[in-house]
Amino acid sequence: MNNIQKMVKKSGTSFFWGMRLLPSAKRNAMYTIYAFFRHIDDIVDGDAPVQEKIDLLDAWRQEIDNIYDKKVPTTDIGRKIYKNCMRFKLPKEEFIRMIDSISMDLPHPIQAPSIQKLYEYCRGVAGVPGSLSLRIFGCSDEKIIEDLSFSLGTALQITNILRDVKEDAMSQRLYIPKEFLEKAGIQTTDPLSVIVNKNLALAREELAKIAHKCYDSAFEILKKLDKKTARPVRAIAYIYKRYFDIMQNRGWEVISPKPHLGRPLKLYLALKAFFGK
Repeated sequence: MNNIQKMVKKSGTSFFWGMRLLPSAKRNAMYTIYAFFRHIDDIVDGDAPVQEKIDLLDAWRQEIDNIYDKKVPTTDIGRKIYKNCMRFKLPKEEFIRMIDSISMDLPHPIQAPSIQKLYEYCRGVAGVPGSLSLRIFGCSDEKIIEDLSFSLGTALQITNILRDVKEDAMSQRLYIPKEFLEKAGIQTTDPLSVIVNKNLALAREELAKIAHKCYDSAFEILKKLDKKTARPVRAIAYIYKRYFDIMQNRGWEVISPKPHLGRPLKLYLALKAFFGK
């Protein structure tokens, strides 16, 4: 097991279980993509001064330029991207889109964005992995790639937002759209005030409706893919949908503890996606 694969497994991410059944070249590419995204996310979530974070993200924009201009990458992850991913002809603009989207939390954390701004954020931080993944898996239909990246990326990221609402608030982040807060009668956008508001469940329910529609749309689009290409995407969708279903079944007024899926269940859902009907 290489260092990238060890990092992915150690993180406990659902991504590991969805990708482990892929052929080695595709699996290594996917683990490398995850390592890149995780690293960028860690920059934004880290304790470094804001300007240092901005400078690091700018350095990564230059590193992506190095990779695509066939210059020598300066980072270990950059070299792994060049070695493991470039054979799949991944578009440079998607890497930049991801960096730009996660930069939306700088210099100030996102607090109660508009619905449109939330869609933009979701397409970048979750839709980009989908866009790149589909290409690695073998999809070449640009419309399917874009439609599935948007729908499934939005569903997955909203699931994260609903699951991590308390944790995000502790970091002064609030991704629930302002329109949904106002519809629920919540006037403040202060994250710590919002999570103790008695009407938070109403706002989360509105956000959940979008995720539910996006899951439905994504599963319909998946039917258009050949089975081999769809399997790893379906594995991730099954796992995140299970998180979503747990939260919905227990009620949107419950924000902790976060829903948990054990490794055996994640492996079962991955196997179901690969070998089930």
